[in-house]
Amino acid sequence: MQKISVTIITLNEESNIRACLESVKWADEILVSDSGSIDRTVEICKEYGAKVFSDTWFGFGRQKNLIAGKAKNNWVLNIDADERVTPDLRVEIEMALSKDGYEGYYIPRKNFFGEKWIRHCGWYPDYNLRLYRKDKGSFNERSVHEAVRIDGNLGYLKNPLEHYTYRDVSDYLKRMDRYSTLAAEEMFKNGGNTSLLNLVFRPCFTFFKMFVLQKGFLEGYSGIILSGLYSTYTFSKYAKLREMSKRQ
Repeated sequence: MQKISVTIITLNEESNIRACLESVKWADEILVSDSGSIDRTVEICKEYGAKVFSDTWFGFGRQKNLIAGKAKNNWVLNIDADERVTPDLRVEIEMALSKDGYEGYYIPRKNFFGEKWIRHCGWYPDYNLRLYRKDKGSFNERSVHEAVRIDGNLGYLKNPLEHYTYRDVSDYLKRMDRYSTLAAEEMFKNGGNTSLLNLVFRPCFTFFKMFVLQKGFLEGYSGIILSGLYSTYTFSKYAKLREMSKRQ
């Protein structure tokens, strides 16, 4: 099997990082780009023998490329601090790297809201390109919603990453302010549309898509809550985009 480097970016992830590192301690090396944690994140990473770098924050895409560039191996597995590589996924990754023919692999994610695995609302299988050859691809350098772009053939793995997204509604709302600002800035940079129609109808469509088209109603109250939260996020980013445009 070809050797693999795991890359993680962190900021005050004390509550998540130990379980994350425990799930990837089998990797040939673990690299962490930390952007100023004031909790025990760095200390815990060093317990696991991770190479920890203190880096200025440049945005999600650029940050992930920065730490991948420090990896000694060509194959990179990028995960977030709130994600876990299951034993079955580890075996599948090792099998994939023992073969030739692909430059990257999409990995499904098993997303949790609190302790509940959400199967609908567009949350599963939620394929993400996370395992890739760094000489063939890299993340696009967006402030948020970054993704790997590969020049080559891509495969799909079957076993999912476990992703513990939000602890509860309060956790979502705290992070929503930051992510909606980043999304609005990205749209503003790209000349995003600030029309009243976007502000009114896009949040409504987000709820309809998640709750009806993506069968969120099958999740019961969790489906209603998630569809409502994501529609609120959509409204927030378009409202912020409108403010940015007016200030300009």
